[in-house]
Amino acid sequence: MQKIHAAITAVHGYVPEYILTNQELEKMVDTNDEWITTRTGIKERRILKGKGLGSSDLAVPAVKGLLEKRGIGAEEIDLIIFCTITPDMPIPATANILAHKVGAVNAWGFDLQAACSGFLFGLATGAQFIETGRHSKVLVVGADKMSSIVDYEDRTTCILFGDGCGVALLEPNTEGMGVIDSILKSDGSGSPYLNMPGGGSIHPSSHETVDSKMHYAYQEGQTVFKYAVKGMADVASEIVEKHQLKPEDIAWLVPHQANKRIIDATASRAGIAPEKVMLNIERFGNTTAATIPLCLWEWEHKLKKGDNLILAAFGGGFTWGSMYLKWAY
Repeated sequence: MQKIHAAITAVHGYVPEYILTNQELEKMVDTNDEWITTRTGIKERRILKGKGLGSSDLAVPAVKGLLEKRGIGAEEIDLIIFCTITPDMPIPATANILAHKVGAVNAWGFDLQAACSGFLFGLATGAQFIETGRHSKVLVVGADKMSSIVDYEDRTTCILFGDGCGVALLEPNTEGMGVIDSILKSDGSGSPYLNMPGGGSIHPSSHETVDSKMHYAYQEGQTVFKYAVKGMADVASEIVEKHQLKPEDIAWLVPHQANKRIIDATASRAGIAPEKVMLNIERFGNTTAATIPLCLWEWEHKLKKGDNLILAAFGGGFTWGSMYLKWAY
């Protein structure tokens, strides 16, 4: 019996129209374009404008574009895994809201929260349902409206984040293409350095939590940078060595777009040349769970069947991981 792999058979993405440039941020906080660009590699980011819009609204056009591209109906989707740290609301799951909005009437779903590693964790989770034969079409969504939890008076975090969504469809493959392996890690001791303290069961929403700005993302930048460089670089290198891949065997490194210096360190450690690294941080910033699928969407036309891809991410709390993927189309 042939082994079943979970292969990506379609990708799509969506970013809002409004562009928040470094020059605009200069008018909001004490910063400047040169400082932001040198330290992060970011020039601009997209922001979802409009009252009553959430992460599901970022996902709807991305999913509709994917379905049209793949030539299937929403009713054919079995499962939706919605990877996000900015759900539309605590209850119900944004996966369920999205299913209703796109007409995925036969899909069950849930939200997966692993911060910037969310999409990677979502792919690994969705792959299990494909590999066991339980499902044949699993939709993995990475979407975050980071502007909803960013304090635009905090110069250390507001320069980093943008809004966006990327989606991937997983289907069975018996040609050896798809998710080959993944190494996933988490360490809760990192939670003090990257978190959002308000709104949970420890600090339920109140006038006090709002007044104390506890509903905004908090980051201790230098500590997170140190852990992210080591975490992403180590795990990407580990999966490359585990499968005895030489640099020439790897078509692309698909890293989480948090900081260009972190990406450069990861590529160097894994022995991957800069021209083989997918980068869009300059235009989109850090879209959290959306960065990796947005890269796949933008580079889709350059990908060839059988290409070896190394995916790598690092997220708050801490979460991190890497995946070895063979492109299937």
